[in-house]
Amino acid sequence: MPILGSHNLRNNLFVAPMAGVTDRPFRQLCKRLGAGYAVSEMVASNAQLWKSEKTMRRANHAGEVEPIAVQIAGADPAMMAEAARYNVANGAQIIDINMGCPAKKVCNVAAGSALLQNEPLVQRIVEAVVGAVGVGPDAVPVTLKIRTGWDRENKNALNVARLAEAAGISMLTVHGRTRADLYHGDAEYETIAAVKVAVRIPVVANGDITSPEKARHVLAVTGADAIMIGRAAQGRPWLFREIEHFLQTGELLPPPRIDEIQQVMNEHLEDHYAFYGEFTGVRTARKHIGWYTRGLSGANVFRHRMNTLDTTREQLLAVNEFFDAQKAISDRLVYVDETVGNPGPDNKGEDHTDRLAA
Repeated sequence: MPILGSHNLRNNLFVAPMAGVTDRPFRQLCKRLGAGYAVSEMVASNAQLWKSEKTMRRANHAGEVEPIAVQIAGADPAMMAEAARYNVANGAQIIDINMGCPAKKVCNVAAGSALLQNEPLVQRIVEAVVGAVGVGPDAVPVTLKIRTGWDRENKNALNVARLAEAAGISMLTVHGRTRADLYHGDAEYETIAAVKVAVRIPVVANGDITSPEKARHVLAVTGADAIMIGRAAQGRPWLFREIEHFLQTGELLPPPRIDEIQQVMNEHLEDHYAFYGEFTGVRTARKHIGWYTRGLSGANVFRHRMNTLDTTREQLLAVNEFFDAQKAISDRLVYVDETVGNPGPDNKGEDHTDRLAA
């Protein structure tokens, strides 16, 4: 059973922080369906944004299964330290530092994976955040997420891992791509394996984990203590349950039945609507509905129709009509994963932020 600070985690299957995706309803759902740990959407370190509606919603952890982990992003050590203190005061039990996001609007302000170009600044940020919340009798674990480097010619994950460990980081997650790779090509697990050998703190492997068999393979080839899953869980939160069962028994669970998918999505949507409210809820739910219906008969036509519905009542009714029709076709989901490794316009993958300054 993995341990992070004083927290005993259910297992070593983690939900990756994805802006616009891993909100509280989605994190709760993944935890209920087998994930042992989930990190919040990215929260900006700029104090002027903390009272914005988006940031306050992202920092809403009411009723969430513990431990509560909040990811912060920024490039100024003092601001990052203050952001860590602020989030801990508002319920965060673990602080995660984002140095993995490849999005242009994040890297253009020298945050996210852009920081990997400046190792002295990486060290100052990590030391400032650990010093702010990670020491003393009430110490909060501080974790770090990175990529393997800025580009293929400038891979420095080993250096960053060592300085992070020396600065007091409790756990390190490595996405097996450089910033320049974005989400293209195959994840390079050999670098994650080298990082695991180089440090004594727990190492989490991230990138291209799409099935129970791939999860077992990645754990074996990297030696990582845990795996983190992002895009593959979109519209497929039961993936964590499937992986957990496979790692424990060596047996694959059958794919979920259509009626179970319908029930999971109904519960997710009701929670989603309650969290966001009518106007925002119906609009932000569209991408989740698209992911849930991916690979099903008539899904493309249905997704276009979704964009014309403006109330949660209409949306929920349409979703259930669609799934009732699916049950007439088949009682077993045949899942066709059309988008893993090829994110659509609503999803840039793990670590992405659609609007850091909001």
